[in-house]
Amino acid sequence: MVNKDTICLLKECDAGSKMAVSSIDDVVEKVSDSAMKQLLQESKKHHEKLGNEIHVQLNEYGAKEKEPTPMAKGMSWMKTTMKMNMDNSDATVADLITDGCDMGIKSLHKYMNEYSSADSTSKELCNKLIDIEEELKTKLEKYL
Repeated sequence: MVNKDTICLLKECDAGSKMAVSSIDDVVEKVSDSAMKQLLQESKKHHEKLGNEIHVQLNEYGAKEKEPTPMAKGMSWMKTTMKMNMDNSDATVADLITDGCDMGIKSLHKYMNEYSSADSTSKELCNKLIDIEEELKTKLEKYL
């Protein structure tokens, strides 16, 4: 039988990967630099692929997926809309996405500590998500 921490960690990773995809979708069409646009599209694919792996694990454990909270999505949308209305530039997009990466990385580390009894597979998936976020953040630094 799978423990509660495993399910909880996987659900948080699921919500995090979905939030990342949604955030990228919110801004990618506003990007003018083709290399930056490609970077965001590739990262979205990595998040979706990992999200699918997380879904497989949740299904194997008989657990349901987790959507990002409406509050988190709403706040993200509002921040994105406000910042983009003030400065519709690639630097603003890079700033928004790197902020999102920072929040995601911080949250995922928090959940790894909170759900420390999770199995190795779910911890590995969580670490992969952290790696994707860190890589995107690093690659976007040149656009800030």
